[in-house]
Amino acid sequence: MAEALQKKMQQEVEKFKGIQKEYQTVISSRQQLDSQLTENNGVKEELSLLESDANVFKLIGPVLVKQDLEEARQNVNKRIDYITAETKRLEKTIEDLDKKQDTQREALGKLQQQLQQAQVKAAMKA
Repeated sequence: MAEALQKKMQQEVEKFKGIQKEYQTVISSRQQLDSQLTENNGVKEELSLLESDANVFKLIGPVLVKQDLEEARQNVNKRIDYITAETKRLEKTIEDLDKKQDTQREALGKLQQQLQQAQVKAAMKA
């Protein structure tokens, strides 16, 4: 019985490690989106300070290409909207992973108790 519990415990530990790895990946993505959002908000601020006749250039490869100011503002706003939506999606994923981790911790705790009880019973029989 103790061997079966140990095997089950090992499987649950591996499952928990997988959840933690996924959690770290999502957190990393969330941090990257945060920095992109900050950068795009800075660009939006700078574009709002420009006069309507100002020249705006976009770097495409090694070339600077002139871009319409209003088009540049719309592009930045679209990026901000996209990043905000992705951030909300990742927040939901983080919440779900938190719940999964909590559930997995509880399952591991119960298994550990069962394993300890089985070891005590085995020691008493010996």
